[in-house]
Amino acid sequence: MHPGQDFDLEGELPPGAADLIGDLELGTLLGAMAAGDEFLYDVAHKAVLGSLTEPSAIVYRQHVLADCLRRPAAVRAIYDIAVEAIAREKREYFSLFRSSPDAVLNRSVRVLELFMGQLRKLRNIADEHAGDFSSDGFTRFFAMLSKEFDDGFFSEVDSHLRELKFRRGILISAQVGKGNKGIHHVLRKLREQSWIERISAGRSGYSFQIADRDENGFRALSELQGRGINLVANALAQSTDHILSFFSMLRSELAFYVGCLNLHERLAGKGEPTCFPVPLADGQPALAAQGLYDACLALHVGGRVVGNDVDADGKRLVMITGANQGGKSTFLRSVGVAQLMMQCGMFTPAEEFRADVCHGVFTHYKREEDATMVSGKLVEELSRMSAVVDRITPGCMLLCNESFASTNEREGSEIARQIVCALLDRGIKVFFVTHLFDLAQRFYLERAANALFVRAQRQPDGARTFRMAGGEPLPTSHGEDVYQRIFGEDLDSAPAR
Repeated sequence: MHPGQDFDLEGELPPGAADLIGDLELGTLLGAMAAGDEFLYDVAHKAVLGSLTEPSAIVYRQHVLADCLRRPAAVRAIYDIAVEAIAREKREYFSLFRSSPDAVLNRSVRVLELFMGQLRKLRNIADEHAGDFSSDGFTRFFAMLSKEFDDGFFSEVDSHLRELKFRRGILISAQVGKGNKGIHHVLRKLREQSWIERISAGRSGYSFQIADRDENGFRALSELQGRGINLVANALAQSTDHILSFFSMLRSELAFYVGCLNLHERLAGKGEPTCFPVPLADGQPALAAQGLYDACLALHVGGRVVGNDVDADGKRLVMITGANQGGKSTFLRSVGVAQLMMQCGMFTPAEEFRADVCHGVFTHYKREEDATMVSGKLVEELSRMSAVVDRITPGCMLLCNESFASTNEREGSEIARQIVCALLDRGIKVFFVTHLFDLAQRFYLERAANALFVRAQRQPDGARTFRMAGGEPLPTSHGEDVYQRIFGEDLDSAPAR
């Protein structure tokens, strides 16, 4: 996920994350990535909203994802190995009812044995598929597997695990302390015996036996054994935790790419195009796309959705007007979703896409009436915009959908104009969907050279193409088309109601 650090699954979400999810319908996108898996959803949720701001970091992740798209079976196999290792370790954890050193040691031996089996599977995949991957991320990963988990490593670990089962008994050394009590207990490695020594019945040194019913004797012997193996048990437990953290991080980082595979399969199955976008450094506003469509809408409908071409290079303001139900909100959503997908290193729902990176994406969409009647709609809109202004910084993007339409056109236009002008002067990119003709027309007259104006197309018979085209704002949104479709008659010839 990163060239020089681990993916932080516990990191905080950016400000306004809840509004982003609701306004851009990201729940649909995240659900497609998760495919019913709660862990995949959590990782996708964190990754998609945790935008990268360096083009090089985005390209690094794109290259890893490109490898995943070329070899999805191998990537899913690696992910399944990590998931299985974590699940099996958890079952062993719940089987540990005692915390004595021998119980900890026995449990750690079993866990390490199953971890070695999973690591061998990873090593086999590395040996078989390393040449199929070219990204820096996977190249370093497979090189690490080959170097750290070579045959000598597995042979040495297997030898230690056999020794720690103490099939030949336990050898412990100790010193005599105060009151003739043993101190400084140390577990010793048994000397390898020749075959003559193994078949010899005699033993050198002193020995004693505990009677079968001597419970205190067995308890004392168990305590002595525990003191001897305590250090080894703790060291082995730390080793299992270290390998477990490796599998946990492997699962977390691969979960994002598995989610991308799930989403790509859904979109490809519908015949929708995707591409790897070109991220540009911040500073000069840029956005250009061909065939850009709303991925969330594509996941909802049965057929293919309409894509749009857009060229907003050098434009900080994009004003979107046009016919009612002509696709303006869908186009706005497609821009926001594509920007987020690009900045988390994913493909984008378009034939081509390039844009400058933003330091944050914010939304200000119209809301339903306040059911609690605490405040009016205009007060609620202004309060939310105030919260956005408090958090937004230069280099960010703001998506507005019908903002300040809750008051009359003159007031709404003036409120929106002053806010948008202030945001533009601060170097913030603004996409604004509106029916307020006064607002759109004043910006067209004052800032036509530095802004892009697009309209939702309408055919002469009133049909909607759901495509955006450049053009001057019109004083009508063709609401009569909606009226005629619902009431079945022309607005001019309708009787007074």
